[in-house]
Order: sequence, then C-alpha cells, then structure tokens
Amino acid sequence: MAWLHARPKPDARSRRGKEEPVGPVLSRLEDLKRKKIDPPTPPNPAPHLIGHLIEMGLTEAAGMGSVPLSWREIAAWQENTCVRLEPWEARLIRDLSKAYLAEGHCAESENCPPPWRAPVTQRELDIEEAQLRALLG
Repeated sequence: MAWLHARPKPDARSRRGKEEPVGPVLSRLEDLKRKKIDPPTPPNPAPHLIGHLIEMGLTEAAGMGSVPLSWREIAAWQENTCVRLEPWEARLIRDLSKAYLAEGHCAESENCPPPWRAPVTQRELDIEEAQLRALLG
C-alpha cells in the first residue's frame, strides 16, 4: 500500500528533478486509476489483520512526520474496539506499520520497483507503447 500511495519524484540530481513539477504530482494509485488500470496487489493471507492496521491508521503523526504505530496506540485501539489481539498479532501490526513507513520512503523514488511482482497486463503494455510512440514520434 505504501508503494501505491507514494508520490514518486525524479532524482534531485537530474534535470527533471531540479525543475518544478508542471502539475500536481499524482500517487501511483491515482495515476493507475487515471489510466483505468486496476492496481496490482500482492496476495493478502491475513485480511483481518490488514483491516485492523488500516483502522488503527497505518502510522501516527509525530513532530517531524510520521512514526510507526506505538504500543500505546495499539492498546488503546484494542480497548476502544473490544477486540483482543493475540501478542503475535499486535507485534505483526507494529512491524507492518514500520514496514509501511520504510517502503513509503523508498517508494518516493520514481525508479523504485513495487515490493512484489505482478504480471504485466496488455493494457499497461499498450499505454507504455503509446507513450513511447508519442515521445519518439
């Protein structure tokens, strides 16, 4: 999800990286939706835990940005929702929050590949080919 939510930027050392963006920078998810491509997603063997993580908020706000969910936040969520997580589930949710933040930072690079492999669809190939023809044509 972090890779899809990231707003990729060109390398700051490149000419494109030094220029101001022409329009709003779209997230990868927004760009895929604009192109009418279903976003690729990896398999999710534990949808209930991902649902809990999303409900908790993925990350917390801190003074200088976002931080992983704290144990206090996870405990408060459990108390307020009357959902009792197993200890391994709470640890996994915290680890997933850390991984979301780490991937979000890496995914800001436009060259960052997705953290999973998905088959390339014919629609994606057609769009890439049309963009290349427009560039070279």
